[in-house]
Amino acid sequence: MTAPLLKKTGLRLTLVGLGDVGGTLLTALKLLGDEIDEIGVYDPYGPLIDRYCMELGQVLERPTPRIVRREEEALFDCDVFLFAASRGVPPVGTGGDVRMLQFEGNRALLKRYAKQARASGFSGLFCQISDPVDLLCRCVYWQSNTDESGNFDGRGLSEHQIVGFGLGVMAARAQYYARLQGLDPAKVAAFGPHGKGLVIANDLDDYDDALSLALTKTTVEANRAVRALGFKPYIAPALSSACISLLHLLRGTPFYGAIPTDGVYFGCLARWTERGAVPLHDTSALPAPLQRRIARAMMELKEMESLCRL
Repeated sequence: MTAPLLKKTGLRLTLVGLGDVGGTLLTALKLLGDEIDEIGVYDPYGPLIDRYCMELGQVLERPTPRIVRREEEALFDCDVFLFAASRGVPPVGTGGDVRMLQFEGNRALLKRYAKQARASGFSGLFCQISDPVDLLCRCVYWQSNTDESGNFDGRGLSEHQIVGFGLGVMAARAQYYARLQGLDPAKVAAFGPHGKGLVIANDLDDYDDALSLALTKTTVEANRAVRALGFKPYIAPALSSACISLLHLLRGTPFYGAIPTDGVYFGCLARWTERGAVPLHDTSALPAPLQRRIARAMMELKEMESLCRL
């Protein structure tokens, strides 16, 4: 199976998960998604569905996209499937990499949807939004391509049907801090996971390693700074990583996403084509210090790849 050919208009989406991120994403898509005809919503925890369908349909007076309830058996009756459900984001004050703390719970939650995509012969785009997107994309690939005995048979989703949306918010934060430092935000680039392993470059043509490392550190710590104030930082990821990046993908313009790269899903600036998502930058042509940072981030993902097969 190759990459899905996405329609320019009349798209039908399914959104699973109406928590903080999913609910914010739904609102943003209702406001901005002119090429989307319908968003079918489903929440595994139940009661939020009718509230969102009713309130967004009434308060946001736009004819499209329509928001409808999607029944569980018809989740993959769509062009684009958005998975934003989570077993729970660690509470404010939790230390460590918050993304990775969600991995095991979200991997288990995701499994039945990957199996349902396989069973339905889904030919559209599977968008992974809950964290950690890069590893969970790989989980979707493995889970959808294994039979009931756990044997890989390649009868599920292709690698190019799966895209992770998490890097957009880190690119936006890096651009914000670059602007504060008098740098050109348009020249900032982001690669890799959007937590541990993030790679920010100040400028691909005039790369400064020390400056880029400092910018990366500031960007990563921005998430912790918001949590230290007592807030879960979910609005920016829902908008920058999910809504805006997805709409750029659908429109054929550059977007930040985790795409299949050398056996893992690796975040970069990409463009959607008939061959799937292709990176905008050839990493082999980048400055050597930046290449080493990217290679190190790639290696860290490969070292965790076995966890995606469980």
